[in-house]
Amino acid sequence: FQITPPILVDDISTGYVGAPLSSCLIRLREWKEGGYSPYNEHPQGEILISGKNVTQGYYKNPEKTKEDFIELDGTRYFCTGDIGEFREDGALKIIDRKKDLLKLSHGEYISLGKVETNLLTNPHVENICVYGDSDKSYVVALVVANQKNVTTMAENLGVNTSNFEKVCKNKKVNEALLKELQNHASGKLERGEIPQKIFIVHEPWTPVSGLLTEALKLKRKNIENTYKKELQAMYSS
Repeated sequence: FQITPPILVDDISTGYVGAPLSSCLIRLREWKEGGYSPYNEHPQGEILISGKNVTQGYYKNPEKTKEDFIELDGTRYFCTGDIGEFREDGALKIIDRKKDLLKLSHGEYISLGKVETNLLTNPHVENICVYGDSDKSYVVALVVANQKNVTTMAENLGVNTSNFEKVCKNKKVNEALLKELQNHASGKLERGEIPQKIFIVHEPWTPVSGLLTEALKLKRKNIENTYKKELQAMYSS
């Protein structure tokens, strides 16, 4: 799906980035993991952009150029990593982010995947999704607990371990696991990359639950929607 509509000079609506410039070609590429498709009721997908005013690549960085630039139907596109949606008149709205790079309120960029890869090596972690709010100065994390190791941690804290869901909700366990992960990341991650708060999840994430792809990759949007209340609580407390 691609479109090059004229710019509507009298359009003063908000919440959109406007229509593409006449010198640009915009294409929406399907992103199955996020559930975005040009064939949805409102066309959605990763925003690809082409035109004479678009750079041909990164300066002296052929690897990054190869990663972010592609050729489709004989046209060279820059893959922005932004997820867009077209409305009926051709105006474009950015609704999500495909790339895991996040800019925090103080201007620091965080690679969520980098943080997750590091913390996944901790034996108390079965899975993890790091989340950030661009209006905040720190990241938080949803941690799927390794039941065996977190139960042992709880026992050492004197916490009743007969109910694992209650173990994961226990304040002492939360504080201990957060400290464990922060110590684990210290010296390997920058200070701003280390989660300042966590929510411990007692149930595993699976493709059946809709939170992982068949390749066991995170479906970030689904996870964020499922744990919206918990994520908001970590930033409001």
